[in-house]
Amino acid sequence: ELVEMRLGAVFMPHGLGHFIGIDTHDVGGYLPGHPERIAKAGLKSLRTARVLRAGMTITVEPGCYFIPSLIEEATSPSSPFCQYLNKDVLKEYVSFGGARLEDVVEITQDGCINYTICPRTIKEVEHVMRGGKWPPLCDEMPELKRVNLLTYSPLVMNPP
Repeated sequence: ELVEMRLGAVFMPHGLGHFIGIDTHDVGGYLPGHPERIAKAGLKSLRTARVLRAGMTITVEPGCYFIPSLIEEATSPSSPFCQYLNKDVLKEYVSFGGARLEDVVEITQDGCINYTICPRTIKEVEHVMRGGKWPPLCDEMPELKRVNLLTYSPLVMNPP
């Protein structure tokens, strides 16, 4: 029910990613003959509705934000979300702002290649925050398909 109501748009008002090409934010997300942009909350900021094909490179950018105006609107007595949200708890996070993770992935015939080598797991982030070596000696989440994680050099990129 909350998905259909688009509650997620309160905390993720941005798109989920964009194409990477000649430009960092490459165009071509909405082309003639492909699905059109959906004007609903939580969907209107998506950069594409195209079917992804092998060879395309796109970002994947989930995030969670605590934007005061959106929180205030969603927790107002007239909002359909009001009964599901705890305004006092949300106030604690408004000063935090939010966070977004961005991965750059190339679509392949059988999945994807993830070119991002940032820490992603709690263990990886805590390791780096303590001053630990990065990139790591072992991959904590091979399902992320970070092909360059263990072989990355800032001077030479090692393609898969």
